[in-house]
Amino acid sequence: MKISTKGRYALRLMVDLAANDNGEYTSLKVISKRQGISNKYLEQIITILSKAGYVKSVRGSSGGYRLAKSPKDYTVGMIIRLTEGSLAPVACLEGEENDCDRSESCVTLYVWKKLYEAINNVVDSITLEDLVEMQKNLNGGNYEI
Repeated sequence: MKISTKGRYALRLMVDLAANDNGEYTSLKVISKRQGISNKYLEQIITILSKAGYVKSVRGSSGGYRLAKSPKDYTVGMIIRLTEGSLAPVACLEGEENDCDRSESCVTLYVWKKLYEAINNVVDSITLEDLVEMQKNLNGGNYEI
């Protein structure tokens, strides 16, 4: 499993919105400049986040985007799964049921299940709020990233 730029940038975009929330909407142009990510690429990502209800948008000169919920209500796992799909390290763990012919006798499946559990435990235990606090500490109290 490798997280693509789409997944990494979606997480950065969401952290940016959380860290710089002042009650107003933020344009993609501003986020693009702060994050050093192309505006075109952010447009593709924000569409996914918007359709999922993760962000609210307003059109117009003072329009832009903001989180639909509090930063504590979003986990890294939610954002990564939305943009990347399954975080399973092997295909046989992607669905509800493992329909691999070898699943009953595959000793390596134990390894992949443990890895999958570990990945999920990490990404589901970290919220946007946690990342904003970490960013604040890295920047000496400054929320802007």
